Amino acid sequence: MKLSYTKSEHSWMFYDWAASAFSIIITTAIFPIFLSSSTEAAGVSNSTSYLGYTISAYTLISALLFPVLGTMADVKGFKKKFFLFFLLLGLGGTVSLAFIPHTNWIGLLIGYALASIGMAGANVFYDGFLVDITEPERMNRVSARGFSLGYIGSCIPFIISMGIVMLSQGGVIPLSTILATRIAFIITALWWAVFSIPMIKNVHQHHGVERRPHLVKHSFKRLFSTFRELSKYKSAFMFLIAYMLYIDGVGTIISMSTSYGTDLGLESTDLLVVLFAVQVVAAPFAILYGRLADRFPGKTMIYVAIVIYIFICFYAFFMSSLVDFWILAMLVATSQGGIQSLSRSYFGRIIPKDRANEFFGLYDIFGRFASIIGPFLVARITQLTGQSNYGVFSLIFLFILGFIVLTRVPETKAGRENERLNEGVSS
Repeated sequence: MKLSYTKSEHSWMFYDWAASAFSIIITTAIFPIFLSSSTEAAGVSNSTSYLGYTISAYTLISALLFPVLGTMADVKGFKKKFFLFFLLLGLGGTVSLAFIPHTNWIGLLIGYALASIGMAGANVFYDGFLVDITEPERMNRVSARGFSLGYIGSCIPFIISMGIVMLSQGGVIPLSTILATRIAFIITALWWAVFSIPMIKNVHQHHGVERRPHLVKHSFKRLFSTFRELSKYKSAFMFLIAYMLYIDGVGTIISMSTSYGTDLGLESTDLLVVLFAVQVVAAPFAILYGRLADRFPGKTMIYVAIVIYIFICFYAFFMSSLVDFWILAMLVATSQGGIQSLSRSYFGRIIPKDRANEFFGLYDIFGRFASIIGPFLVARITQLTGQSNYGVFSLIFLFILGFIVLTRVPETKAGRENERLNEGVSS
């Protein structure tokens, strides 16, 4: 296999570099703290619950919306248009956070929801372009390198933003913390916009279905037909079930890591340092997973990542110190990007190329509904036992079940299966 990447592959991978700034600055680190100060200034308590409700609401909207739009985007010439629409929505929502009054916490949540829907939508169509920019045998490396660039790229605006915020807090620069945070939001939007340009210019749709009259009606019919026929796409169907289980565990560990750290006594500054360290360590390991996936057949490296996460659950059960938390974070960093990137590339190889967005819309649905079971399981077990390590340990069942279902995914040639089934579904 050639080690050099094409212009379209480079441009596609670089979008991860652009968009990952949103994930760490807006989703994980700075916006939740800003929202907390906003609700406090407005005399409203428990900002976490309102943020949780907002996340649930936009997740539900996304889960209902993206599969239909994904089906429409599979029409030749439509994929880029949908990508640009959601990119602009995400950028607009992010910029709005810098101008909404600090005490208007409802407005901040609305801006955050719009930005998040834009981010998620752009990612669906970005993932769908994977089948257009590379060949199946190159997907592992291309997908993994994209995740790696995302980890590296997100560190740069994160360091700049946190530097501005912390210097303002310390009185080193003549800015209020609120203004410094607003600047961080602008930096995120600018970073995302500027480094999305190669993707916009150089990535084009090559696979798709022909446009038919009554596009919206036909798209709904195709989507419902796909749901009915999904069990006949045995490889894709079984993989989505396995993916929903194990990625639920992965996502829960990522999203609730701050809570684990707080329970162990980490200060907010320490948590930010850990988040930064995870980004740095995850980057080379994402590339390593992609290269190893080319040497070992099929799903081998996904199995390896799941086993590591099973060990993480065991280790979390016994963690009792800040050193344990650091070890746990580094273990997560070794496989977090690998399991996500290889899942994306594996799915891209077993679906019909001309219906990539439709199937990646389903991929998004399964991934989003996966964010329900894990957090509930951890919250319930932690509440019953009074110890968060028991909650983390409960995730081991999701990884074990995901591993078992993954072994049931047939190692078949996607082309023959898809060609045969396309004739029935598209008729």
